[in-house]
Amino acid sequence: MFKGTPEIIVQRREEIVGACEQLYQTMSFKDITLKEISSVTSFSRPTIYNYFHTKEEIFLALFEREYDRWNADLEKILNSERDYAGKEIAEQIAKSLEKRAQLLKLLSMNNFDMEENSREELLASFKRAYGKSLSLFREILRKYCPAMSDTEVEQIMYIFFPFMFGIYPYAEVTAKQKEAMKEAEVDYKYQTIYETTYNCLARLLKN
Repeated sequence: MFKGTPEIIVQRREEIVGACEQLYQTMSFKDITLKEISSVTSFSRPTIYNYFHTKEEIFLALFEREYDRWNADLEKILNSERDYAGKEIAEQIAKSLEKRAQLLKLLSMNNFDMEENSREELLASFKRAYGKSLSLFREILRKYCPAMSDTEVEQIMYIFFPFMFGIYPYAEVTAKQKEAMKEAEVDYKYQTIYETTYNCLARLLKN
């Protein structure tokens, strides 16, 4: 690790993660290399190794950032002065994920690779952000669904969070995929991230 001040380390790590995020808008995970990332930063590829050992570690940091962003929205829902009911909770959470397409994309495509090829301390940092999402989601259900038992809350959590892995590939369909579905004569109704999320949560909360 680079022996600089904590501020410099944070600043440079954020620059590297920001460069990765910029590339990820137009490139796939497999096509993004440390060389590509360095070309969008202010320093060389060897310098990146002072902060991240692998491409997967950089993506894991981006993944953590995405959970932090989602957590900020979940905190707003939790701390709202409005008394949300079942479908309104589904609406609010669906709106929060509608803004987090990148989080859902990372979940659906590269989660295992990122975790498997990252150092334990970085993985633990990521898991703290993920764990906060679980905690905030749990507290939202407890606050706005007081009639639910703890067992019911846990059951919804462990249905919805695995469900999140499939939201992106169902909602963000490419033109090529649509054409293939058409040629295969698959009868399929396309839904947005919001619609997919809302329909799942509304049904879970109703039941």
